[in-house]
Amino acid sequence: MTSRPVSAQRLSDLARLRRVRDRIDREYAQPLNVEALARGVNMSAGHLSREFRLAYGESPYSYLMTRRIERAMALLRRGDLSVTEVCFTVGCSSLGTFSTRFTELVGMPPSAYRRRAASATAGIPSCVAKQVTRPVRNREARVAER
Repeated sequence: MTSRPVSAQRLSDLARLRRVRDRIDREYAQPLNVEALARGVNMSAGHLSREFRLAYGESPYSYLMTRRIERAMALLRRGDLSVTEVCFTVGCSSLGTFSTRFTELVGMPPSAYRRRAASATAGIPSCVAKQVTRPVRNREARVAER
């Protein structure tokens, strides 16, 4: 048991979770895993995962993949890289995992997104296009009915 009040401990944990989230936002293209993130803030991997989910509504891995997919969407809209190049540029090591997660968040495969993105965002400033095309988290993307 700790001598610090519970609220002080909770504030300390929230500050560490914010540091983890900020690191993910900065280093999304680097090889990150929960164990390394936890070591960086002196927490166990299990505790970090539980607390991160409580604070932000998703696991650290899910948050990392969402950041990677957001960046991938921007690169695919640009149109000068292949889907495979985008996958590796954003830090994914498996094209299959990347495509599956992309489809879950965006509602269509990366190749289909790349084809549609050019015409869908034509004439829109990139800062606005980024907000409008932001992926939905936690597998909430609607899949088009056939």
